Amino acid sequence: MGAGGRANAHWHETGSRQLDALGYTLLLAGPALLLARRAYPRAVLYAVSLLTLAYLLMGYGYGPIFIALAIAFLSAAQRGSRWYTYPIVPLGYLLMVWPAPFLPGHPTNYWQIVGLFAWLSVLVALAEGMRQRRAVLVARRQRAEAAQRNEQAERARAEARREQRATQERLAIARELHDVLAHSLSLINVQSSVALELLDRKPEQAATALAAIKSASRDALGEVHALLQSIRAGAENVAAPVSPAVRVGDLDALLEPARAAGLMVRAEVTGDPVRLPAVLDVAAARIVRESLTNVLRHAPGANAVVSVNYSPDELRLVVENTAPAITPQPSTTPGGNGIPGMIERAHALNGELTAIPLRTGGFRVTGRLPIPQESR
Repeated sequence: MGAGGRANAHWHETGSRQLDALGYTLLLAGPALLLARRAYPRAVLYAVSLLTLAYLLMGYGYGPIFIALAIAFLSAAQRGSRWYTYPIVPLGYLLMVWPAPFLPGHPTNYWQIVGLFAWLSVLVALAEGMRQRRAVLVARRQRAEAAQRNEQAERARAEARREQRATQERLAIARELHDVLAHSLSLINVQSSVALELLDRKPEQAATALAAIKSASRDALGEVHALLQSIRAGAENVAAPVSPAVRVGDLDALLEPARAAGLMVRAEVTGDPVRLPAVLDVAAARIVRESLTNVLRHAPGANAVVSVNYSPDELRLVVENTAPAITPQPSTTPGGNGIPGMIERAHALNGELTAIPLRTGGFRVTGRLPIPQESR
């Protein structure tokens, strides 16, 4: 196989069969088969090997027949398994040394045996080098593709994190706006109805209602202004509040707006009151305030009880109202976000909140907020 370089020396060797139509056909069949070596490298190698063996057994001299065989071997060696290509080298070497030269009557000499071995060794080394280079290129391409996939996955994860943060920020802003505005606007709505009802008959009570409207609107504007400043500045530039404007510990101040709106509210405090973290105090105060707002909106004329229980591990809030004294009219204002907002606020602090109707016709909101160990 490796004696292609000696083609000219044996092309007209003495005793060799002169090339005829069959010889030319065998010579041209090998290069023709090489056209399919990329799609079928092993099959082409086997076919060219058989053509070369037939060419030698028919007595034609050494020549370019070995060029096609060398190309077929290199193509198959770098693409296929070594187990199916490399064994052809020693097999071909034995056939070239014996019996292929003896059958036509052309015995080989020592130099031909050594030279053929040297050429085959060079051919195998060249095939192995091409194989290793191909493996390096494939590995480099795979690493580049893996790096590109990792980069795309990282970009997708970063985009998902940004979307998640944006969604959380939107929900937080919506919850804050609801907590700030819903209570004040509900009080304004109730007091304005009272003022319109009593303006002619009891102007002094109408004046009290109008004063409550003024106070509630002023507080709402202040809280909205503070919230907008926080949003414009960015969360990273805004210091956390030291304490909420109205604390659960100061329950009377927290219940005063609802009482001013005409709601009969009774407060109950049990356990040993402790100073709560600001975020926990804000959440508890807003849960109580939102619960009372719902009573004003959906159960006019009802009475409410606010219970605050301090324990070593958690703060328990219960806001319960009786059945409304009058049948509530269908609300003309949009709503439906109060209870979900309270649940989200409790879950954000690893707590829980339930809101269930009572058999007696009232409603009960129960919240459990764990108190961090470091705060005690």
